[in-house]
Amino acid sequence: MTRQELATASDLLASAAEDSSGDDADRLADLSAQLDTLAERDTDPDHGRLARIESALGDVQSDASDDVAATIDDALDAIHDFRETIEGV
Repeated sequence: MTRQELATASDLLASAAEDSSGDDADRLADLSAQLDTLAERDTDPDHGRLARIESALGDVQSDASDDVAATIDDALDAIHDFRETIEGV
């Protein structure tokens, strides 16, 4: 069962990683992989896991170029859209 919003966020972060360098590129690639895994799991991820990913993205975004920051913002929007579909907090 694919969670399309998380898959979209993963694709956006993979693109942002390609447009970045160094530690930021590595972090974005790792976060992209995490979201890809979460998109394909049998169960929904919990809010806490997604909040940690969002926090990590905020850290990377603050130092990113304008183009990469905009792509991260789009990914965050997709994650927020998904979070609205799950119960909890």
